[in-house]
Amino acid sequence: MTYAHRMLRAGFATIAVFAGCLAAHAAPMTFRTIPVGANCGSKCSLMIVAEGDITLSTPDRFVEFVQRQSRDPKMRGVVLINSPGGRVGASMQLGKFFRQAGVAVIVGRAGSRGIAPGSCFSACVYALIGAKKRVIPRVSKIGVHRMVAFDYGRRGDDDMNRYEAVFATPELVQRLSDYVGSMGVSREVISMAERTSHDKLRILTPQEIRRWKLGSENF
Repeated sequence: MTYAHRMLRAGFATIAVFAGCLAAHAAPMTFRTIPVGANCGSKCSLMIVAEGDITLSTPDRFVEFVQRQSRDPKMRGVVLINSPGGRVGASMQLGKFFRQAGVAVIVGRAGSRGIAPGSCFSACVYALIGAKKRVIPRVSKIGVHRMVAFDYGRRGDDDMNRYEAVFATPELVQRLSDYVGSMGVSREVISMAERTSHDKLRILTPQEIRRWKLGSENF
């Protein structure tokens, strides 16, 4: 593990347990490459597709993937992301790695005819925020809500289907806000998220996305 890995892990260790996913978790995030453009055959440039739930291992797997692909001269620093969310700490760590790699992130899916509408919900937004350039097409969706962890059997209850929602402390919310501000995005994103119930999703409008400097509609 590199020094940068150790430092980032230490900084986010205390918030790693906070999940940012509203619905049932999808499969863990995977990475693959697809051609950029059509009718270019083997000469096509390549971009990264990131799909799925952001887990604790996702940031390291992204770094490993980029290291393996970096020798290919056709690789471009573009990531296409589609995610329901995941772990807040891991998402910030992934965002830090996006910034270190200097990548542009587009919210969308790989479709049969190019980039299709996608979504970046909950903790995924904090990974997106780390990108050097953020592209959010109008047809794609960005959604936020309050950070929460679910502590099953917290009170000694034998029924593990019961849980207690545990919300982030003000200190952890401030740390997340500081991260967002350091990436050049308005801290109002965090204020809006923390005002939204953990069991709902606040879809951001194009006007909010522009006002809070989350991204642009075009590359």
